[in-house]
Amino acid sequence: MSDKQVEDYLQNGIYGTPDTKPSERKRFLGTIRERVVFALTKGQVMKKKGVQDMEEKIANNKGAHLLINGKISSRYYKNYRDVALKHGLEYTVVNNREADSDLGAVLTYEHAVDHEEIFLQEDKPQQKPAPKGNVVKRFLNFLRRTP
Repeated sequence: MSDKQVEDYLQNGIYGTPDTKPSERKRFLGTIRERVVFALTKGQVMKKKGVQDMEEKIANNKGAHLLINGKISSRYYKNYRDVALKHGLEYTVVNNREADSDLGAVLTYEHAVDHEEIFLQEDKPQQKPAPKGNVVKRFLNFLRRTP
């Protein structure tokens, strides 16, 4: 063995095997962005949003693997787990105490697939413009004030 190989072997023994893109791995529950097909945030999982979208993605990606954030109670991710089992897809509940991910469920492959849009696009509620009557009333009240 050359000196470089011995040095690498010792470093790996002492510090562990180096990870590629550790910040991505923390966020995406142990995988990297380019392998992800679909991802849901913790809030979406807890509100049971995207169950149908996840089922559609699972049905179209039979070779994928579902990663579920273990910091979420099992009562919240039960629907996603059941969908995975229904389609014969393997899933893993990831409990990483060092990583605090905002994601609750990630559908991923072992190889790069590099999908452009991986997050559930929620319809944001339209803010209603203030009724014109309120503006007029406020203006009239402003005029009625005595100095």
